[in-house]
Amino acid sequence: MGAQQVQHVRDAFEALYAVEPEGVWAAPGRVNLIGEHTDYNDGFVMPFALPHTALAAVARRTDGVLRLHSSDIEGGVVELRLEGLAPQTDDAWTAYPAGVVWALREAGHAITGADIHLTSTVPTGAGLSSSAALEVVVALALNDLYDLGLQRWQLARLCQRAENVYVGAPTGIMDQTASACCEAGHALFLDTRDLSQKQIPFDLAAEGLRLLVVDTQVTHAHSGGEYGKRRAGCEKGAALLGVDALRDIPYADLDAALARLGDEEEVRRLVRHVVTEDARVERVVSLLESGDTRAIGPILNEGHASLRDDFRVSCPELDLVVDTAAANGALGARMTGGGFGGSAIVLAEATDVDTLTKAVHEAFAAAGHPAPRVFEAVPSAGAHRLN
Repeated sequence: MGAQQVQHVRDAFEALYAVEPEGVWAAPGRVNLIGEHTDYNDGFVMPFALPHTALAAVARRTDGVLRLHSSDIEGGVVELRLEGLAPQTDDAWTAYPAGVVWALREAGHAITGADIHLTSTVPTGAGLSSSAALEVVVALALNDLYDLGLQRWQLARLCQRAENVYVGAPTGIMDQTASACCEAGHALFLDTRDLSQKQIPFDLAAEGLRLLVVDTQVTHAHSGGEYGKRRAGCEKGAALLGVDALRDIPYADLDAALARLGDEEEVRRLVRHVVTEDARVERVVSLLESGDTRAIGPILNEGHASLRDDFRVSCPELDLVVDTAAANGALGARMTGGGFGGSAIVLAEATDVDTLTKAVHEAFAAAGHPAPRVFEAVPSAGAHRLN
């Protein structure tokens, strides 16, 4: 993060609040390499942090007031009273940072107020966790300023609670953990049941590879009903199979489990995706640890087919990216994120990037879709204080 950018955020804070901030913090968005819709099923995920970040300049207050401003949203400073914060009373962007303050106070931490100025380069609605980046950057700043002593995984848990309860979006723990805990040059192998983590080396450039993110510009909202329906269906499947979560169905026992679900066709599809996706995460970890990065390409393709056909969260634009990539020499591709729009990832030889990018743009133009945004995903650092 450039010193000039940090100074710009500090100057903007001072112009808004007429005091200097006590510091500037950063928290990244994320791309999920593999492991989609497994996190709320106690399963495995494998995200890595993007270089795109949310920045927060913050100063404490002692009067029970929370003041929020974003350079990315039209409008002035929003002022809230801490005692007035209550779940699902705010449907604006302010629910994400305010929800974090609410969650910290609900957990017994004596937050007495704050002035916060935010700015972000994480694309919104692209399935890259722009909301988690906002939550984590605020949580880390308040953890530091109020000397709360919380570990990164604890901050992620509180941010998830803010999104689940305060915002009302039934998301899992992956996004917040990725933003808080990822390391540069690595993907994060996370067991969402016990929150155990393993940093897996993922240095694509050293192997002559690139991972492209293709933002379809089709926006989605996790708090929408379709995401909640999938989660409820997974919970129904676990109940019918007599397990705590779908993570408890071994891959070797999948066929028998599906047979037990009888004519529950929708639940069968959801269960099949989650169980096979957990297995795909474990296969990718094994390949990366053995240095066979190119071999993960077909697993990405399998993951997309499962999300498209079983979980049914893809869309024509995402399918077009994946199909076009496959036809133009990509090693593998799949949608990433919650679905219903957002982004796809494409694993490719570095020498094929220009050809693939051109092909995707041409395919979108031919189909009459707005031009996608294509950029390279570089595994980057998790949340940290800048000054």
